[in-house]
Amino acid sequence: MPSTTGDHRTPEGPPTACDPLAGIEAVSQALLAMSRHLEVREVLRRITASARDLLDAEYAALGVPDDHGGFAQFVVDGVTDEQWRAIGPLPRQHGVLAELLHETGPTRLVDVRKAPAFEGWPTAHPEMDAFLGMPVLDTDAAEDEPRVMGVIFLANKRGGGLFTDHDEELLRILAAHAALALSNARLYERSRELTLAGERARIAHDLHDAVSQKLFSLRLTANAAAKLVDRDPARARVELAEVSRLAAEAADELRAVVVELRPAALEEDGLSATLASQVQVLDRAHTADLAFAADGVRALPPAQEAALLRVAQEALHNALRHSGARRVTVTLTGTPARGAVLRVRDDGRGFDPDSVRRAGRHLGLASMRDRAAAVGGTLTLESAPGKGTLVEMEVPGA
Repeated sequence: MPSTTGDHRTPEGPPTACDPLAGIEAVSQALLAMSRHLEVREVLRRITASARDLLDAEYAALGVPDDHGGFAQFVVDGVTDEQWRAIGPLPRQHGVLAELLHETGPTRLVDVRKAPAFEGWPTAHPEMDAFLGMPVLDTDAAEDEPRVMGVIFLANKRGGGLFTDHDEELLRILAAHAALALSNARLYERSRELTLAGERARIAHDLHDAVSQKLFSLRLTANAAAKLVDRDPARARVELAEVSRLAAEAADELRAVVVELRPAALEEDGLSATLASQVQVLDRAHTADLAFAADGVRALPPAQEAALLRVAQEALHNALRHSGARRVTVTLTGTPARGAVLRVRDDGRGFDPDSVRRAGRHLGLASMRDRAAAVGGTLTLESAPGKGTLVEMEVPGA
């Protein structure tokens, strides 16, 4: 349903006499609101709310089509949760919605109910008349024609009236930037999925190397104790004590893995609180004493907070699994440039970093350096045999 929809389209009329800069500040605010988020669902919500506010509409929606005649996601603004539940399932791709999903230009109507393709609404659906639809186009797609990533729908100007040429142009600008925001969010989520897959692989490797080997030793020791019970009870007691020790170590390893599998509550609690919680849990799960302190830390960009958390987890993993440390301290300190410095220090046996690197045992150091570099930070490591280890990561902040 292109812009040239017969009698139902808003007359173009003469160019608006408003200030040429009118709406630029509003568009800027809308774009900033979209760019602050990385999760796809939140980006869609911000696009929808921004479009509604920008054009002073009563209702707004953004639909992302799936490959089965429906919508993979459909976000609304201006409709209450109660109304949305009463409306029912997500709409299918039919009627006006279907036509819009096959257009690469805007659709502006005096009354959407009079459009040839209009097929009615569910009973609880609010009444709508003046209508403006704008596709969100992926202009970088490999196809010859731009691909429709979704469509922004607006209905009912507040206070009555129709959507204007100026409204259409503002929404076109917003939709172009919405395409970039949505593409970036999808790339971020894909990257996060790959990171999670890598984390699962690492944890599986840890389970095999640590827990599986301890359970194997536990089984052999228990078998030996069973054979010694009758002929050498004293030796059997020694073996059973070893069984108890191995079982306790295996339990510690499993607890540590469970902690790493728990999702970090960064968004809800912030980096300091999340780190404090994880250190507290690990302190209960291990014989080593763990402590955490934070000072002067401001809110950081989400990617930096996530990287700091993962590096802290990796450093704690090394300290608790490999160093034999009796004490591990984690500190998070703010910097004058609004950044932060993370330090994880242990009093374990330490190691020669060059020897470890030559032997091909990286202890996750390459992964930690990659995480730091990916968010513009730096990572340094200090260690020597018998001197413990210090892992330090600094990020620049916003």
